[in-house]
Amino acid sequence: METNEIRSATAIIGNDVYKTELRARTHQLIADEPKDEGGTDLGPRPGDFIRMGLASCTAITLRMYANRKKWDVHEIRVEVSNGAFDGKTAYTTKVEIIGNIDEEQRKRLLQIAKLCPVHKALTNPIEIDTQLLVVGS
Repeated sequence: METNEIRSATAIIGNDVYKTELRARTHQLIADEPKDEGGTDLGPRPGDFIRMGLASCTAITLRMYANRKKWDVHEIRVEVSNGAFDGKTAYTTKVEIIGNIDEEQRKRLLQIAKLCPVHKALTNPIEIDTQLLVVGS
């Protein structure tokens, strides 16, 4: 499902060290850094949001598919980790299905997991156009 729709999120940081207010649609969250890195640990660090986005997108995509197929899936757990190796960032996604599925269903769910929109965005070429606007106080 490809879309040309522009979606946005906003981050606002004042003088609080690293505490950042995040806004997306009608939702507000806090991003921060751990105390041992100078933050106040009031929220996930920025990289956590990428991991959480991939994990939640994978889980939601799998839930939608399992529901549509009426498969006996009680719970889906997705853990995403990442690190930098050989000059690139590598992510590992581990999916645990709690329910009664056969080998063919398991194989299909693995294929479907790789089709979630966030997975597709992270595995396709990405361009970031960063612009700086300065407003006097």
